[in-house]
Amino acid sequence: MSPSGGGDDRGGGPGGGTPPAGPRDVGELAAAIRAECDRVGLALEAGRERGIAAYAASLWAWNERLNLTRHTTVEKLVARDVADAAAVAALLGPGERVLDVGTGGGVPGVILAILRPDLRVELSDSVAKKARAVRAIVAEAGLALPVHEGAAQALVAARPPGNRFDVLVVRAVAPLLKLLGWFEPIADRYGRMLVIKGPRWEEEKGEARHRGFLKGVTVRRVAAWTIPGGDVESVLLEVRRRGGRDGEAADGNG
Repeated sequence: MSPSGGGDDRGGGPGGGTPPAGPRDVGELAAAIRAECDRVGLALEAGRERGIAAYAASLWAWNERLNLTRHTTVEKLVARDVADAAAVAALLGPGERVLDVGTGGGVPGVILAILRPDLRVELSDSVAKKARAVRAIVAEAGLALPVHEGAAQALVAARPPGNRFDVLVVRAVAPLLKLLGWFEPIADRYGRMLVIKGPRWEEEKGEARHRGFLKGVTVRRVAAWTIPGGDVESVLLEVRRRGGRDGEAADGNG
C-alpha cells in the first residue's frame, strides 16, 4: 500500500464530500479566515489569508465532486488545517525542500507554501484522481507547486543526491508503524520526517519499537498544541536516521 491522505486519531481525514458552510467569495472568505485566526489566537502574517481563501474556495468546490476533506467550514479550516500547517512551518528552515506525503486535498503542503513562500514545496498522492484534483486546485489558487502521482517512497528514493527532500511532512496518512515500514529503509534518502499525530502517538511509537522499526531511526516529539476550540492535543513527531545529521543516540519522547 502507498501513502495517500486518510483518517487519523484526531478525526481529521477526508469524508463525505460535504458542501462548504460560509462565504465562497474569496474576499469574504479571506476576511472570515482572518477573523477566525484572530479569535483563536493563531498568528497569521498579513495577506496570507487571501492565499488560503483562494485555495479553500477551490478545494471546497472540488470536494463536492471528489472526497477530499471534511473541513468545510472556516472554523475547521483554521482549527485543523491552518493550525497544523503553522505548527510545521515554525520548524522548517529557510528554503528547505519539502514533500507533502499523501497530500489528499493539499494539506498541509499547500498551506505551508502559502505561509512560507521561501520553501520549495512539492505534493504527492498515490491516488491518481486525488493528485489530478490537487493539481487543478493548486493552479486555480494561483500557485506553482509540483504534484506527483504514485508512491511517495518511490519518489523519495529516486531523487538525485543534489536534489533530495530536506523534510517529508505527513498528516492523516497511516499509523506510525506503517509509515516507518515505507520510509525507514530509505531514511538515508531524505533529511527528516515530520509527522502530525494525535493522542495515540505514544501507543503507535511503542508498537513500532516492538516491531523493530526504531532500530534505524529516532522518533521524538518536537511540538504539541491543542486544537483551537477543543481539548484534543496534536503533536509533531520528528523522525531521523540514527547517526545522521543532528541524529539522536536514542529515541525519546521529547
